[in-house]
Amino acid sequence: MTRVLVVDDHPLWRDAVARDLADAGCTVVGTAGDGDQALRVAAATRPGLVLLDLQLPGRSGVDVTRALCSGPPPVPYVLVLSASGEQRDVLDAMKAGATGYLTKSATREELLAAVDRAGRGEPVFTPGLAGLVLGEFRQLASGTPERPVLTPRETEVLRLVATGRSYRQIAEQLVVSHRTVQNHVQNILGKLQLDNRVQLTRYAIEHGLDDVR
Repeated sequence: MTRVLVVDDHPLWRDAVARDLADAGCTVVGTAGDGDQALRVAAATRPGLVLLDLQLPGRSGVDVTRALCSGPPPVPYVLVLSASGEQRDVLDAMKAGATGYLTKSATREELLAAVDRAGRGEPVFTPGLAGLVLGEFRQLASGTPERPVLTPRETEVLRLVATGRSYRQIAEQLVVSHRTVQNHVQNILGKLQLDNRVQLTRYAIEHGLDDVR
């Protein structure tokens, strides 16, 4: 039976999660509402797993993850439970030592299964995030970061998306169908492991692809 510490700054959510875990047979050794409190409670109770939100007041969840994993005494496993599914948040948490990463869209059954698996040392991820993490660590291991290869047409579509043009405007400019533009955008999202147009625009700006003339 996993001994769990639940860390989240929203009392109702925190208490509901703790109650679900207890009902499922876990021993909830305590709860905490911020990072410093989490470290104090962890030192006093020595949980086997900390279920941790990343968005905490004061000290960031990533810093708390790093501190929990390094101790003293080190917590065996940290499972992040966050509203964010952003690539940077996921990768930062994993690099800090987290065992897994679950978004708060997970069902009660998915959460309980994830806690059970993470408490046994198995990496656990919300569907879609595992590939992202694996790809990043493969690049780190090889020492040669890979940049996704877009076709010339995909690059052109990405540049136009970054300027705020609608799919219909892009279709008219490129003399293609609305459906073709949608397909290009979906392909680009898949290659870049992004979720929406906002992230596409951010990527384009960061890589100098927003300079349509």
